[in-house]
Amino acid sequence: MRIAIAADHAGFPLKELVRAYVAKLGHDVQDLGAYDTTPSDYPDFAVKVGTALMQGEADRGILICGSGVGVCIAANKMPGVRAGMCHDTYSAHQGVEHDEMNVIVLGARIIGEELAYACVESYLQANFIAKEERFVRRLNKVYAIEKKYMPDAAGTSFAAAASKS
Repeated sequence: MRIAIAADHAGFPLKELVRAYVAKLGHDVQDLGAYDTTPSDYPDFAVKVGTALMQGEADRGILICGSGVGVCIAANKMPGVRAGMCHDTYSAHQGVEHDEMNVIVLGARIIGEELAYACVESYLQANFIAKEERFVRRLNKVYAIEKKYMPDAAGTSFAAAASKS
């Protein structure tokens, strides 16, 4: 799977560990920064991962900042991006299975290295349960919200991809 990963300065050390772990799992990892702990702005990295997803350059994303909150908020402003902050393995796989989450968000100051690995692995192994009508119905409602409140983004969501799942 093609994975886009990025973090701000606060998330950089954990990003480096997670990036190496994801590559070790056999995934193609695209590192979109930050590349050191020089102070940076989390929205810039949310945009990089969201853009990689929207342009079909990545299948899923991983974002990390200090708490995870800021980068999660920023990522969810982009059409078709469904980012969820996960500090446990259940949320990491359930977010994909039920909500077709395509970006996992971690708070580097909240979660430890081993739990981060477990959450990311759970996320990457999960698949959307498209055969269950309730999940498809709910996801379509999310797409309808996006279409209503982001009308200029029509055609940039992943609705077509969801219907193929």
